Amino acid sequence: MFGFECVDCATGIWTSSPLNLTATFVGFSREAFGVKLRRLESALKLPPNLPPLKEAPMRLSVLSLAILACHTLIADDGNWNQFRGPRGDGTTTAKGLPVTFGEGSPEIVWKTPIPGRAWSSPVVWGKQIWLTNAPEIQNVTPEKPKLDKPIVLSAVCIDFDTGNVVHDLKLFEVDKPQFTHGTNSYGSPTPYIEEGRVYIHFGTYGTACLDTKTGQKIWERLDLECDHWRGPGSSPVVYNGLLYLTFDGYDVQYITALDKLTGKTVWRRDRNVDFGTTDGDAKKAYSTPILIEADGRELLVSPFASATIAYDPKTGEPVWTVRHGGMNAAGRPLFGNGLLYISTADGPNPLVAVSPKGKGDITENIAWRTNKSVPKRPSQILFGDLLFMMNDGGVASCLDAKTSTEIWTKRLAGDYWASPLLADGLIYCFSQSGSIPVFKASREFEQVADNKLDSGFVASPAVVGKSLVLRSKTHLYRIEKK
Repeated sequence: MFGFECVDCATGIWTSSPLNLTATFVGFSREAFGVKLRRLESALKLPPNLPPLKEAPMRLSVLSLAILACHTLIADDGNWNQFRGPRGDGTTTAKGLPVTFGEGSPEIVWKTPIPGRAWSSPVVWGKQIWLTNAPEIQNVTPEKPKLDKPIVLSAVCIDFDTGNVVHDLKLFEVDKPQFTHGTNSYGSPTPYIEEGRVYIHFGTYGTACLDTKTGQKIWERLDLECDHWRGPGSSPVVYNGLLYLTFDGYDVQYITALDKLTGKTVWRRDRNVDFGTTDGDAKKAYSTPILIEADGRELLVSPFASATIAYDPKTGEPVWTVRHGGMNAAGRPLFGNGLLYISTADGPNPLVAVSPKGKGDITENIAWRTNKSVPKRPSQILFGDLLFMMNDGGVASCLDAKTSTEIWTKRLAGDYWASPLLADGLIYCFSQSGSIPVFKASREFEQVADNKLDSGFVASPAVVGKSLVLRSKTHLYRIEKK
């Protein structure tokens, strides 16, 4: 038996549970066991001269060592399926990505204009890149939401090889859009994509499941109410047949699970916590949940204003709550070293680390809190026992992930809202002015590149093979090392 933390490559669930190889195949017949084992060995590309199946202990011992690295060997990042990638943490196993590039450089494979204003990040499956789009914000004050004509919310599909537009689909028309803050957009939630289907979400304005080949709607929902107050931001997540949507608005705060095949509601859970205020502005949030396995159970971990709740992903029953304060939570949680790292955004302790063990109120499980150079919008990067951050004002920092002890801090130029990327030991950051500094993910700060593209970034990056797929405020880029 081995204990380690990794991500299940098939489900995207983070786990810190001990791995028992015999338990991996519980419930299978001897023949099925052999088939499973051979398939896993084939996927891991193990040497063909291992002992035969009847000598299972030795064969399983070799397999055990291989499985310890399965999250890097099998977790092929060819499909960047959701916000912050297949593990939801902004990391990629890809190597050979471009490090230095700029406008007009040979690394720019193509550059496609994306008119409009939407901060959703690109997702990729096969040769398709999907993103959402929306018009410029028109209702500049809460008192004047009525427009002369409806705003159109759309989904766009770009061909990975050519950069050509495959689909530009008008999904929803909104006669009376809510007030949206000047820093947000009508199209900020990032889609979720899988084989044959892409799930497009515009918060209360509408959610749709599309056939990726034809672009046709499979189903849609227009009845999920929420006054976002400053605009929607939480992205959808899919697991085990369910589509999870988060609504933390001014008036209502809840999370819901839909049947991904039909769009019908399976469960809905109101937050049901004491926010300590009647001001709806202090109850809103924009975070995207993650799925983890910890303490022998699957958890859907969802931060919001003032607290984070872990739910049973199948039933929606709350498992535990940690009360950490804050509001406007936007960063996606991370899991490693036996701890959850949760951004609380506005508040005295904008970043906390908590053990996910226990039931009920587990606030006493908070291992540490910090308020130094913590980002409000960008998510963090966890690399072993190091936690890297780029805050909104351009301060990069590295912490000891187990203790929160500061290792280094470095001020860089620009403002940063996009979340960073970790690739092959390097961290890429993306500023609103178009600067893309690259530095080593190490205990000493060492910048290796300072790139620049014409327009700035709010959307976070995607990676496909050896290519960066970047959405600026005006264009979509494919960038690859030459």
